[in-house]
Amino acid sequence: MYRLTSKLIIYRNIEKDSILFELADICRRFYEGNYDKEQLITDIFAQIHRLLEVSTRYGFDKNLWHNYLAYLLASTENPFTLVSEKVGANEGTVNQFAKNDFAIFKKLFDYDFSAMEKELGIDCFNTVQNYEAVVKKERIFNKSVSEKVQLLSKRIEEASDEAEMYDIVTDFYKTYGVGKLGLNKAFRISEKEGDSILEAITTTGDMLLSDLVGYEAQKKLLIDNTEAFVAGGKANNVLLFGDAGTGKSTSVKAILNEYYDKGLRMIEIYKHEFKNLSRVISEIKNRNYRFIIFMDDLSFEEFEIEYKYLKAVIEGGLEVKPDNVLIYATSNRQHLIRETWTDRSDISKDELHRSDTVQEKLSLSGRFGLTIGFLKPTPKEYYNIVITLARKYPEIALTDDELRAEANKWEMRHGGLSGRTAQQFINHLLGMTYLG
Repeated sequence: MYRLTSKLIIYRNIEKDSILFELADICRRFYEGNYDKEQLITDIFAQIHRLLEVSTRYGFDKNLWHNYLAYLLASTENPFTLVSEKVGANEGTVNQFAKNDFAIFKKLFDYDFSAMEKELGIDCFNTVQNYEAVVKKERIFNKSVSEKVQLLSKRIEEASDEAEMYDIVTDFYKTYGVGKLGLNKAFRISEKEGDSILEAITTTGDMLLSDLVGYEAQKKLLIDNTEAFVAGGKANNVLLFGDAGTGKSTSVKAILNEYYDKGLRMIEIYKHEFKNLSRVISEIKNRNYRFIIFMDDLSFEEFEIEYKYLKAVIEGGLEVKPDNVLIYATSNRQHLIRETWTDRSDISKDELHRSDTVQEKLSLSGRFGLTIGFLKPTPKEYYNIVITLARKYPEIALTDDELRAEANKWEMRHGGLSGRTAQQFINHLLGMTYLG
């Protein structure tokens, strides 16, 4: 194995302390006969432990060694993989080096650990190559990465040579992308020190726009803008404003699920993190994806100045916002920054040009090219939401009239008319059904 990994060219930037290179060094020591048996077994078990940790994190199953190698191919960013993402195979001399590496990876897939196991009296490699994972709930592991990597692993297993493997891997890069940004849907600001400021959000909801009852005109505006964006056309930053619980945040999250397979990614950022916006944009501006920077429940008090960072990024700074980045924000306030009657007064004890203050506060919301209002539903619309949601669950046996009566009682005790209140009412009914 050591002789194989030492000949890697394109994928040589895989971390030297990775499981692959650590196992390669173990194999080198074994075949050179330069080892203490107990220490070598201990070192092997340490790498098997790491392999099990990776497999648990991503929900790998069956042949964990193959899954791990496929994961390396899917997650390693280098000039070849970055050029191939969302584009696929390209012409060029670099393909010769790539096929060299794929031939090596194919041999690694087929690597026989049996001689080492027999000599050392262990069977851990055989175990991880015929693994039956404990069934886990989706939220425990990164399902998005798991499904893609295991699909890639299966296809490589069936490849006959490096030429076929080249087609398989470059097709994977075209379909899903590469690395953290390719394999995951959503990201947040990382608190860890490192080269990347972003970390993946590994569990995202599966809501779709069709799950949001009503608000068809609002959804249409959001869909049209997003479709233009992912297609490479001109699109606007979006502010979704209005009453609480009306589906603003749900709509944005649903947009991610609707257009992820077309290259859309989402980065969630909070106002105390706005000072990092420039770093975020620098990291994503040259990638072949479309990024929505999502700011949920955005508003500012008079004393908060973080909005100035946002204004500069949207429009006004020297560095132009890249074409592959948009900002979608939700807020209960249309004007985002708290205003007072003093702001509107012509007479001020502490400022000569009060109108300038008003314009400063209004200028932020004015930089969102598209504003979409979500108002609380009428009683009729509220009951329609309740009934539509209830009919998705056969176990809710109440008639329409019974649903209206109970929903009316519920909203009077739980926050008034809204889609959120309707969903909470349905959750309550389902809970009661579960309890019998």
